[in-house]
Amino acid sequence: MSVMDVNEILAMLPHRYPFMLVDRITEMDIEAQRIVGYKNLTFNEPFFQGHFPNEPIMPGVMQLEAMAQISGILLNKVNERDGAIAYFMSIDKAKFRRKVVPGDVLRMEIEVTRMRSRMATVSGKAYVGDDLASQAQLMFGYGA
Repeated sequence: MSVMDVNEILAMLPHRYPFMLVDRITEMDIEAQRIVGYKNLTFNEPFFQGHFPNEPIMPGVMQLEAMAQISGILLNKVNERDGAIAYFMSIDKAKFRRKVVPGDVLRMEIEVTRMRSRMATVSGKAYVGDDLASQAQLMFGYGA
């Protein structure tokens, strides 16, 4: 089922603990420019300790970062730039629709909406089960 396991993801992204927010990629269609990835959330995530101590919730900005990391994998594959860094440049139309808490599995679906030689925009949606948790349009750029 897994298209990329955590070791393959670590080889592709520069992020490391505690900032690695992708556990596996289960779908990747280079032609359709689409990817699906997952983050399994446990109470041991560092952000749950302070956000909030009596009601742990995954911060929205961390949900966006998880979508950005998955987007980076897709963009590098589509652009044949393994090892490059797709820099997260902007966020538009971000919406948070439900709490994401310990025990949840966050499924993120990313689709490229605009691609240029050194810039790209994607549409990202994050789900817990069938419930939409968050969504946003994210823009990326590549350095020289």
